[in-house]
Amino acid sequence: MQRVRDHDDRMAFAELVQRHQKKILNFYHRAGVQYDCEDLVQKTFLRLYRSREGYQPSAKLTTFLFIMARQVWIDELRKRERTRRLKREIADNIRDIADSAVPRSDARLDLEKAMRQLPEQMRLVVELGACQNLPYAEIAEILEIPVGTVKSRMFNALRRLRVALEE
Repeated sequence: MQRVRDHDDRMAFAELVQRHQKKILNFYHRAGVQYDCEDLVQKTFLRLYRSREGYQPSAKLTTFLFIMARQVWIDELRKRERTRRLKREIADNIRDIADSAVPRSDARLDLEKAMRQLPEQMRLVVELGACQNLPYAEIAEILEIPVGTVKSRMFNALRRLRVALEE
């Protein structure tokens, strides 16, 4: 790891990954991760590489790596909870808009029509957030805009949808 830190030695990093990836994968399996274990392993090593300059050999590398893997797992759990809350919030907002505006049988058609009337920027945010169930951070990454912009576009889009459906 010192070679990786001091000389940005990618071959040394590849050797570290190969040597420790199975241990980290097993850690995630034992932690109860039912899917995405390989993605979490990749995130762990990516985080290790990005923090290479701050690495201090005061403890064994495996200790440092497992601490990092634990933090990646905690971050993933937090992200999943935020995603669940966001999905629930978006679904509730769209359901409230549709329910308050028109009878149940016409709601879907009217909602689709109202969606088509939104500016493309807003429609994409609603499509990715409400229909594809993506969290704001991923939407921001996909659309290459700040998370705050995603939030404001979602807010304004939902407001426009409510007005369009009430009319």
